[in-house]
Amino acid sequence: MVAAPLTEPSPGPRPRRRAAARTRRTARRRIVADRAARLLVSAGGIGIILSILGILAFIVIEIWPLTRGAQVEPLAAVAVPGREFVALTSDEYRSYAVGVESDGAISVVRLADGAVTGTEPFLGMPPGETPGAAPADAVTAAGANPGEPVLTLATGDGRVALRRVHWDVTFDGDLRVMTPRLDPPVVFAFDTAGATLGAYAARVAEDGTGAAAAWLGEAGGLSVLRRRARENLLTGEVTESFEVSRLASPEAPALLVLDRAQRNLYAGTAGGRLLWWDLTTGEPAPKLVEAGAAVTALSLLIGDRALVVGQRDGSLSAWFPVRQDDLGFLLTRVRDFPAHPGAIDLLSPSMRSKGFVAAGGGLLGLYHNTSHRTLWRGPPPVERPCDLFLAPRGNEILLAASGEIGRVAVDNPHPEATLGSLFGEVWYEGYEEPEYVWQSTGGSDDFEPKLSLTPLLVGTLKGTFYSLLLAIPLAVLGAMYLSQFMHPVYQRYVKPTVEIMAALPTVVLGFLAGLWLAPRLEKAFPSLLLMLVALPLLVVAAGALWHRLPRRIRGRFPTGFEALLFVGVLALGIWGCIALTLPLERLLFGGSFPAWLNHTTGMTYDQRNAVVVGLAMGFAVIPIIFAISEDAFSNVPRNLVAGALALGANRWQTVTRVVLPTASPGIFSAIMIGFGRAVGETMIVLMATGNTPIMDWSPFNGFRTLSANIAVEIPEAPVGGTLYRTLFLAALVLFALTFLVNTAAELVRQRLRNRYSQL
Repeated sequence: MVAAPLTEPSPGPRPRRRAAARTRRTARRRIVADRAARLLVSAGGIGIILSILGILAFIVIEIWPLTRGAQVEPLAAVAVPGREFVALTSDEYRSYAVGVESDGAISVVRLADGAVTGTEPFLGMPPGETPGAAPADAVTAAGANPGEPVLTLATGDGRVALRRVHWDVTFDGDLRVMTPRLDPPVVFAFDTAGATLGAYAARVAEDGTGAAAAWLGEAGGLSVLRRRARENLLTGEVTESFEVSRLASPEAPALLVLDRAQRNLYAGTAGGRLLWWDLTTGEPAPKLVEAGAAVTALSLLIGDRALVVGQRDGSLSAWFPVRQDDLGFLLTRVRDFPAHPGAIDLLSPSMRSKGFVAAGGGLLGLYHNTSHRTLWRGPPPVERPCDLFLAPRGNEILLAASGEIGRVAVDNPHPEATLGSLFGEVWYEGYEEPEYVWQSTGGSDDFEPKLSLTPLLVGTLKGTFYSLLLAIPLAVLGAMYLSQFMHPVYQRYVKPTVEIMAALPTVVLGFLAGLWLAPRLEKAFPSLLLMLVALPLLVVAAGALWHRLPRRIRGRFPTGFEALLFVGVLALGIWGCIALTLPLERLLFGGSFPAWLNHTTGMTYDQRNAVVVGLAMGFAVIPIIFAISEDAFSNVPRNLVAGALALGANRWQTVTRVVLPTASPGIFSAIMIGFGRAVGETMIVLMATGNTPIMDWSPFNGFRTLSANIAVEIPEAPVGGTLYRTLFLAALVLFALTFLVNTAAELVRQRLRNRYSQL
């Protein structure tokens, strides 16, 4: 009897339909989940890209105004019938102009409609005279002092007078009301002995307690009269004293300029020479330099260090004293600006920056000295101007002419910013030669901003170099040893410990580096030099001794014990090097390494220097490079290692000739990521470098990086100002630097990957 085959009963149609429905629902859920995940990942990636592009766009928008030139627009001239002004000044809101007329009267003109709201004699109201009457003696010259609201006047009988203009601001509701107020005249009476007063100069002292005037007579005698006013704090009585100095002049000056500190007197001659008297030395003879054509205009810029010279042939140049090796300070021609078609007649400096306006040869020009920039040139709005004045905020130019005042509106927010001034060498006032300098602020408004980003870029690369000099060998070789040689038991502890180092706050590392490590390293720097030589030799010697031990002795220790042996050797070597600091310093460096360094090489040892930063920032960068490099070593296919060992290569040959080349793309990526981490580091370099923006690759000096500079300067930078936008430019430079390095790294990584992918 044959048994029938055992078969499972087939499910009925209803269970099959249920199973098919569940399968379809599962497949649909998977499809939905896959699509949702794809959309989520895509949205996240696109969001990151858009965020980066948004940040970049914001930075570019903030920087863009730096590229704009001056926007200049001539306005309608203000008619002042019957008035002929020879000197002008104005308030910062351009509401009124105060001018000296050719007959010696001071008039106040409302610029909105040209109405004259007040007139009085420059030298005060003589008894029995009416307002507007001229002085008893003819006016020979009048002017406005460079960079300050002070009007000056000279008369034919040997008097020089100054009057300072003040502007009182009041409000009528929301309407601002400007009211000019003039100080009483300060009058200097020179003994002209019947001669006509020639060239003159007058200034009010910086502290407001005195004034000085210089006068040139017909016979060529040059006199300087100084007035000092002292107030008795108890009685309020003011005592005046006068001091007269006689100066020798080899040539009759055509123009005189005196600085506010009353220490320097400058002159220009018709023979094309510049004369400079240092009034603090008591020497009557001037220092003389050749300028070329006849000097027709002369003015000091704000700060009274730079002298702008206009000449008959249209030349326009800037000069300032520069120290020479054997001759002390000499006036030096530092910059030449584009020449005018004719003689330079008028100059007016800015009260806020190193800019100035020049007129001559039918041309009006706006210039900036520090950036060596020609901001605008064009025809003046009036014919034959008698005087020129740049408004206190630099937003308007006033030109005095017969019966009218010309007006030119100026929008010039960032005259200091050019590619040359931001990245090139600039010859600053008081410097012996052009230099790269970052010094954004000073103690007064006279300060010349120095905004070169080059020292900051060099400092960024310097800090990165010294930190990677420590981090790359330790991180890469440590990752190689951990991945290829260390026992797995120890790997489980060492790798997480190193990676935890990345979690240490950089502010803590910077604090320790600046306040704990820096002073100790200064005292024990010779021991650090000894460690660089002794520790590698001790490790090699310890390895050789361990390898030469008999196998029966080495076998008593657990596998991987040699790592602990090396740790002990390193600890012993570090202790020994530190213990030998004082004997080594006495033997090799005369008892003091910083003193020996300065005496031998001329370099100074700053306590917070690049070595300190290299140690601290290298400690912060090591975990990143180590973790990525270890992954690159571990991801090398095991069949390559096994094949090399099977062909007879030892472990070291296999690692260096097979594993290392194969892992090189990942190692290179790790180094570049570490580079980016070091470039962008802020807190460590902020606290451990001293923040000195100098151009020096010495490891014993400090530096300032782009990121640290942004952190230091941005809280104090006026929003929308040149410094504010320059800091955004520094951020863009940092962004571009990391982008270019990462792009180049990716190209190199792909090339290495293609090269070793066939192994």
